[in-house]
Amino acid sequence: MTTNAPPSDLAIARAAHLEPITAVAEAAGIPLDRLEPYGRHVAKIDLGAEQDLADRPRARYVVITAITPTPLGEGKTTTAVGLAQGLNQLGHRATLALRQPSMGPTFGIKGGAAGAGFSQVLPMETLNLHLTGDFHAVTAAHNLLAAMLDNSLHHGNDLGIDPRNISWRRVLDVNDRALRGIVEGLGARIDGVPRQSGFDITAASEVMVVLSLATSLADLRSRLGRIVVGFTLEGRPVTADDLHAAGAMAVILKDALMPNLMQTTENTPVLIHTGPFGNIATGNSSVMADRIGIHTGDYLLTEAGFGSDMGAERFFNLKCRVSGLTPDAAVLVATVRSLKAHSGRFAVVAGRPLPPEMLLEDPEAVRAGAANLRRHIEIVRSFGVPPVVAVNAFPTDHDSELDVIRAVAEAEGARVAVSTHVVDGGKGATDLAAVVAEACDDPHELRCTYELDEPLRTKIEAVATKVYGADGVDFSPTAARDLARFEVLGYGGFPVVIAKTHLSISSDPALRGDPRGWRMPVREVRVAAGAGYVYAISGEMRTMPGLPKHPAAASIDLDEDGQVVGLF
Repeated sequence: MTTNAPPSDLAIARAAHLEPITAVAEAAGIPLDRLEPYGRHVAKIDLGAEQDLADRPRARYVVITAITPTPLGEGKTTTAVGLAQGLNQLGHRATLALRQPSMGPTFGIKGGAAGAGFSQVLPMETLNLHLTGDFHAVTAAHNLLAAMLDNSLHHGNDLGIDPRNISWRRVLDVNDRALRGIVEGLGARIDGVPRQSGFDITAASEVMVVLSLATSLADLRSRLGRIVVGFTLEGRPVTADDLHAAGAMAVILKDALMPNLMQTTENTPVLIHTGPFGNIATGNSSVMADRIGIHTGDYLLTEAGFGSDMGAERFFNLKCRVSGLTPDAAVLVATVRSLKAHSGRFAVVAGRPLPPEMLLEDPEAVRAGAANLRRHIEIVRSFGVPPVVAVNAFPTDHDSELDVIRAVAEAEGARVAVSTHVVDGGKGATDLAAVVAEACDDPHELRCTYELDEPLRTKIEAVATKVYGADGVDFSPTAARDLARFEVLGYGGFPVVIAKTHLSISSDPALRGDPRGWRMPVREVRVAAGAGYVYAISGEMRTMPGLPKHPAAASIDLDEDGQVVGLF
């Protein structure tokens, strides 16, 4: 398949017609007195809109996830945008709920995360940069708690905090490897207590997860108060409430709890809200956005980070339990290049062009990597939700390669459609929209991987074996001890999150396809008491990314008219 290459994303975004944000809100049925405009094309939605819309019909709820992505990503966001536009092309009313991009990757390797081509969220520059300041509010609230913690140590440590057992670091919305590990408190005695610490990127903050899961201002305040920053010498958890910091944090985050309203290139409503890290956290947009969006049309689409083993697993097992919403279908985004990568015949490296031989017609390479697609279809089905395979088509794809993906999906009993939304907008996604609408009519009932009253260890083993396909879990002595301690401390009823690589269904990023015959190591477990889950750490994940040799930031500038250039 060949198509003419579209103009640049930025050129398309600049040429698109934007409706006033009030018109976008009216189309979604959102009362105008619940809008707080940020200029003509962005607004926050007051939380009272949830109650205002409560009597309206509930939309069909669709989660967009993916097979295991290459380091370049497979286009989940642009597929979600294209699908929403495609549903509108068929006469349905669709609303989209997405995470807010982090500025760190925008200025690093990945670039922006507003979609691509004729399936973008606009204004592109606003979305990829400051938007309404929610990320800055999370940064400020998180670092206020860090300052209150260090202040308590400085003024006599009345809480008896063990300086060697402090887990609360600081955050910034940048990629800066030099801040991963620091020594703070250097200088005179009045400058604080010296200790080792470090910085994470803002998207990795537990405050971001708390914001994404909170169901009201009262719930936000309560969750913030439960955040554990460390432990005393006797092993008692020390919370933000113990430090008297949670109230001020809630004040900082009050406006940030309101979802942001934007629009696509075809003026489809988009709720942009929160951006928790996909490796170590939930990797999903906010509960509040979904609870408002579920009453704004016929379909609400929401995206879960990385593959179905990551963001979608947490969507089903954690987010749906908090929101009370259950999905009607799940879309698995797949690409020719990702399945070729899973064949093991090509090396794909972030920040570098695809290997030239990977662009040659090679249906056998697609077939060789198809085990990964089969496994993700199986994962979605394990949750009781109908899967739809969306093939995000690139101009370099060949019909024979697309035919392989169709055949594999159909052999697994999944619906499948090829979508050209990047170059054709909503019209290129109408086939996909039609099969998604059909899938929503299939009988379905959400099944979680584990019950909340099961032991923490059992929950972790259930995700590892039932979702990832591991033969079992090997807990380090420290992890086993801490799991038992968390049960005693009252955290045993929490759901679990497993922090692992997104580049493999397994915990080893080098294992492609559908790895079998492996065991998952858990070297450490931690509690995110404010977010309300325990997370197991398997493998090495950087919570503060670094910049590449040639950062995207080096190409971003203002032209003589004050317009942003170089953003992609």
